[in-house]
Amino acid sequence: MRPFYLTTPIYYVNDVPHIGHIYTTTVADTLARYRRLSGDDVYFLTGTDEHGQNIERAARKEGMPPIELADRVVARYRELRDRLGFSYDDFIRTTEPRHARGVAEIIRRLDAAGDLYTAPHEGWYCAPCETFYTEKELAPGNTCPVHGTPVEWKSEENVFFRLSKYQQPLLDWYRSHPESVRPESRLNEVRAFVEAGLRDLSVSRASVEWGIPFPGRPGQTVYVWLDALTNYVSALGFGAEDGDLYRRFWEGGDVRLHLVGKDILRHHAVYWPAFLLSAGLPLPSTVWAHGWWLRDGRKVSKSAGNVVRPDELIDRFGSDNLRYFLLREMVFGQDASFSDEAFIDRYNSDLANDLGNTVSRVVTLARRAFDGRTPPVPCDDNPLIEVAARAARDYRAALDEVAELAFHRALEALWRLLAETNQYLVTREPWKLIKTEGASEKLSRILWNGLEATRIVATGLLPFMPKVAPQVLAAVGSPRLPESLDALAWGGTPTGAELPAPQPLFPRIDKAAYLGDATAPAPASKPEPKKAKDKETKPLITIDKFFETELKVATVQAAERVPKSEKLIKLSLDLGEEGPRTVVAGIGLAYAPEALVGRQVVLVANLQPAKLMGVESQGMVLAASIDGRPVLLRPDEPVPPGTRVK
Repeated sequence: MRPFYLTTPIYYVNDVPHIGHIYTTTVADTLARYRRLSGDDVYFLTGTDEHGQNIERAARKEGMPPIELADRVVARYRELRDRLGFSYDDFIRTTEPRHARGVAEIIRRLDAAGDLYTAPHEGWYCAPCETFYTEKELAPGNTCPVHGTPVEWKSEENVFFRLSKYQQPLLDWYRSHPESVRPESRLNEVRAFVEAGLRDLSVSRASVEWGIPFPGRPGQTVYVWLDALTNYVSALGFGAEDGDLYRRFWEGGDVRLHLVGKDILRHHAVYWPAFLLSAGLPLPSTVWAHGWWLRDGRKVSKSAGNVVRPDELIDRFGSDNLRYFLLREMVFGQDASFSDEAFIDRYNSDLANDLGNTVSRVVTLARRAFDGRTPPVPCDDNPLIEVAARAARDYRAALDEVAELAFHRALEALWRLLAETNQYLVTREPWKLIKTEGASEKLSRILWNGLEATRIVATGLLPFMPKVAPQVLAAVGSPRLPESLDALAWGGTPTGAELPAPQPLFPRIDKAAYLGDATAPAPASKPEPKKAKDKETKPLITIDKFFETELKVATVQAAERVPKSEKLIKLSLDLGEEGPRTVVAGIGLAYAPEALVGRQVVLVANLQPAKLMGVESQGMVLAASIDGRPVLLRPDEPVPPGTRVK
């Protein structure tokens, strides 16, 4: 078993956690669970940064000692552990004695290397960042480039670390270990910062009482970043006589991975490795900097006043659904935007429609045909086997290499298998075979394949959705949780096993009802009386007139974008006729073509053909319109293509 050490940043306790905090821990937890299934010896660390001026000020504002504020906020982090299913092995607090021992030991080593000295210190200081900035680094109006808040000029006597001494050793490290900072764009950014020249770094404060007293420097407190960064080794027992974890995961570990937000990249990719070089300790194998969650175009943060608290989303929609959104929506390493609408759209499309409906369809049919059990005859010769193998390869490729992590691509691979499974079922029409053949061997093979492909998808979801994925596995007749990723191989669904009655795993969210209060325009203080013409309505039609419109259910066999159009998608529809119908639909801004394959739609089948962007459209699919966004209509359960809608 390979030692795999994985850390999040330790989080400030000056405020309760928001979505930016839980994202990093969710990513780390997903990777930790994946690596455990891969057979690695994983140690997953998170924790809280409880010293410094920020906490001092926040506690004073609330009229309590800093440790009481820290205890209160830490309790919230522990609640989130249970609610979001975090599986960390350790939670370090910088107010713990074991951490103080580690800080004292690393300072002893820096001092022994001749890298600490005392000197006057002055510059522009951001309290939320606990960081000094040069004049050219400031944003307009003398504000912090990260928080946008005013900075203050500070001048005091401090202990300095000879950071400038390590400029070339750091550049040598970046060059010889290109995986040291990821993604590559951040490595280039860090390298450019170091090449521009490093100034020695203040590592103490004289005006902050809430912190670790600086050893051998009376009146000085250890600077929060030297204090905080040391948690990665102090939590393992560095500085203590019993340092087995330290020797196993830091000195002897193959992977020492730090997951951080891009705003603290410099501290982790410049300051921290310089401290380690000075102390004669191994360097991290990789510092991975992810992007920011944005709301209204700005980073989600307390200072920006646009925080997204996870509690309401968890209460309404469940913790695993929130985890899925965070990991699917953000390309790891880039920024992403959060909105309630995007969350609901992703949930309804991916979870309620694609996964939930697939489980419901195949389980309902199998239970009906085989007396509530999984089909008796499996199948090892069908087109889904290669599709599933390819999905498993792509899934693992997105997660195996630490330097190339792509959580969204792993999920995309699973959803491609879901789409192909739906297409497989639609093409073979098991709902017809039940009527014509009954519980035949052919029907058994088809439905077993549907259950097996869905089982593989649920297995891949275990690291991402640790609470819901086991429910999906149980729903498709495989309640025993796999112990390794070998379970991604084809053939794991048992025959003749009990299939529980399907439950609504992902009830569809009524977006209009959920967002209505937030999106509806404010009413006028006194509504004006409507004019008589406002009461005019379109003339009523007779039932005979309605039946002149021929509405039929069709199944999407293929879909592709119309060249030179963002909005139009060309659909090839099975309408129960000799050949497929071609229909052009203006749904391209709301639906990806690959997500439509296998879905059923309602078609106006007797429209005169019309050409759109040079493609003849032989009908029109029906969709509701919510603020101009199309939402396709479809039957509640699969029906044969060509079925009339009355």
